[in-house]
Amino acid sequence: MDNKSIIIAVDGWSSCGKSTMAKQLSKALHYLFVDSGAMYRAITLYFLQKKQSFQDPKVVAEALNDIQLSFQLNPETLLNEIYLNGKNVESEIRSLSIAEKVSDVAAISAIRAFAVEQQQQMGLKKGIVMDGRDIGTVVFPSADLKIFMTASIPIRVDRRYRELVVKNPQITKEEVRTNLEMRDHIDSHRADSPLKQAEDAIVLDNSFLTPEEQLALALQWAKEKIDTIH
Repeated sequence: MDNKSIIIAVDGWSSCGKSTMAKQLSKALHYLFVDSGAMYRAITLYFLQKKQSFQDPKVVAEALNDIQLSFQLNPETLLNEIYLNGKNVESEIRSLSIAEKVSDVAAISAIRAFAVEQQQQMGLKKGIVMDGRDIGTVVFPSADLKIFMTASIPIRVDRRYRELVVKNPQITKEEVRTNLEMRDHIDSHRADSPLKQAEDAIVLDNSFLTPEEQLALALQWAKEKIDTIH
């Protein structure tokens, strides 16, 4: 990346379209995109597959020594996809069973420290767009641009439902709403790195914006920041 590259942190609530926007933004800027949530989802998948308790500190410590996470570029989509111990798990981590547990797993300090260290290493060269819940407050508190995304609960529920019903036709909107509200509560009330808007973040409420409109806004903000670098 050239010396005008910046770090862009995208935070916000579940099902606000953070990853979609961050992916589009990274493509437009030719930046690296990192879905930090995918890392916590992959770790959650590991515990579920191994049938291990993530509430036991000793088990967690041993598991983290056995977990290797990496992102590899998909040549067809030109997006980075997550690998858990050498296996592409991008599709597996998007299930409701993972969504039901990931906030609990992400609340564990040892797991957050493990993930944050890797995330910070990824940002050393700048030229990166990373989305999550604590990117602008903990991972990159000095990020050049911080965007905090939000949308109304009914709209978020509808978006998430349409995403999940394709794989699980039996799912109900009530189940999706319950899961979203549970995740919101856990994410914003956990002791370690709770979800909150950074003081210097720009709020992007996309309740009534198209993907094209929200990308145009974010791209405008990014270019304004890049133009200030001499």
